[in-house]
Amino acid sequence: MSTTRSLIRSAGITAAIGFTVIAGAGTAAAHVSAQPEQAEQGGHAKIAFRVPNERPDAGTVRVHVSLPLDHPLSSVRTKPLPGWTAQVEKVRLDRPVDVAGAQVTEAVAGITWTARPGTRIAPDQFQEFEATLGTFPTDTDQLVLPTEQAYDSGEVVRWDQAPAPDGSEPEHPSPTLALTASEGGGHGHETTGGGETGHGDKAHDDEDTESAASGDDTARVLGGAGLAVGALGLGLGAGALVLARRGNRENS
Repeated sequence: MSTTRSLIRSAGITAAIGFTVIAGAGTAAAHVSAQPEQAEQGGHAKIAFRVPNERPDAGTVRVHVSLPLDHPLSSVRTKPLPGWTAQVEKVRLDRPVDVAGAQVTEAVAGITWTARPGTRIAPDQFQEFEATLGTFPTDTDQLVLPTEQAYDSGEVVRWDQAPAPDGSEPEHPSPTLALTASEGGGHGHETTGGGETGHGDKAHDDEDTESAASGDDTARVLGGAGLAVGALGLGLGAGALVLARRGNRENS
């Protein structure tokens, strides 16, 4: 009987670990983020703002991304997205700012995507909002991009919290973009072509698509691993119960 109890106890622990992995994977995939998470200083890059819907009974109908004015971006081009309109907000700076060797007097303060009637990000779905951003500053290694997510229930969730002093992630972390030193003679990663639609060449599009998918792939791998471990635990538990019943019959 002691062996049977040990098997049951081990099965319970194994199943609990599996379900914990599943829960952790879901939490990690739920944050609004910028994909890819880095770009080159002094250049341009196509960034996808990935917005998952976190509410089981409401849909996302508006997304607003704030861009920093202390490190202004002078160029923003949004990619058309069926069912959504995009508005780019520009402001005049109080004084010119030097960005990658150029004097910038006007900057983009934010981008707002609004769903057309009948369109929303439904529960258990996500959407990616793409834009080409630049010129990235050369005097900082990170851009913080606070984002608001509005639901058709009237709720507004603000993703604007900085990392805690101990490095832990807050409940509503702000999307961030790491800026690395340029390896291309000061031009950085540059997305070309496409006019106001912000389309880049195929090589860049493929690279960005692969980077944007990496987060989801990681979540799927973790989720699959959790399911496998949980299934193993349930199998061990079932086997232990069979042994227990067989032992009881033999003893009787």
